[in-house]
Amino acid sequence: MFILRACQPLPDSEFRQCTEPSQLNQSYNLVVVARHLRWDKILCEWAKESDWTCRAVLTDARPIIALCETFPDAHYVQAHLHPRSQLFCPMSGLAMASTSQGTWVVPCRRALWIPAGVRHELRMEGVVEMQSLYFDPSRFPDMPDRCRVVAISSLMRSLMAEAVALPIKHDLKGRSATIMKLIGYEVGRLRELPLSLPLPTDKALARRCLKFAVSPEADARIDDWASSLHVTRRTFTRLFRRETGLSFVAWRQQACMLAALPKLTAGTSVTRTAADLGYDNPAAFSTLFKRTLGVTPREYIQSIDKSWEGSSRPPTESDL
Repeated sequence: MFILRACQPLPDSEFRQCTEPSQLNQSYNLVVVARHLRWDKILCEWAKESDWTCRAVLTDARPIIALCETFPDAHYVQAHLHPRSQLFCPMSGLAMASTSQGTWVVPCRRALWIPAGVRHELRMEGVVEMQSLYFDPSRFPDMPDRCRVVAISSLMRSLMAEAVALPIKHDLKGRSATIMKLIGYEVGRLRELPLSLPLPTDKALARRCLKFAVSPEADARIDDWASSLHVTRRTFTRLFRRETGLSFVAWRQQACMLAALPKLTAGTSVTRTAADLGYDNPAAFSTLFKRTLGVTPREYIQSIDKSWEGSSRPPTESDL
């Protein structure tokens, strides 16, 4: 398997003429983080903008492949997809993922599951050291078919740290194989966290939701939303649950939580964050935060810049 990342667009004509990685123009700042490239199997999409990031993910015989990479603050990964399902976990900072179905916020030491073939884009808040596991969907047919943020168990944390430290072409028997097999068992047991914001397909409701997500308010009222859409309260509540799978109150709380995490990661105080989101007092905000993530806002802030114990640095070209 190979994953490639470049900082500038690579012309299609130049790419097609390449037969070996060494033939790529070094001015594109290519970073190779895996081995044994098979150009005939490459699966990628080329973005057109100048501020560009491309990933080419290639298949490998191994059911699970583990990689680690570090992204700078405010880094943006344009919309792309993978032939493998992905579980990625920021060990520092925060990552925000978006698809046509919604938005997910991934705090440090939590993870996002992305099924194979789902187009998504990523934004980083703070320096993000990322551990990623790529799963062959044919070997794991019973995994979730939608994106979701999950809590990382202590066992999974240790397994991921060990997995990214293994060679890309790790042994298919013995200790390496056992680690990957345990990951396969554990990944299906990870608890989902309410850190997604599903978007409706109804156009009028979707516009209202997108506007609210930009600047959510904890005291937003159902009656106001129903009035703006020219429907009764009863019709609105039924429509909202049918379109998003959540009650309006639950969706509103998740929108506030997704807006709060980037603020806290960027250094905004708990009191200011709570006020910006319309909470009457910081205590109410802290209660919701702890119920969602299992830690208080201040405990979360203290953990932002801490690396995962036992984690390894990202592979570099000298490791290849």
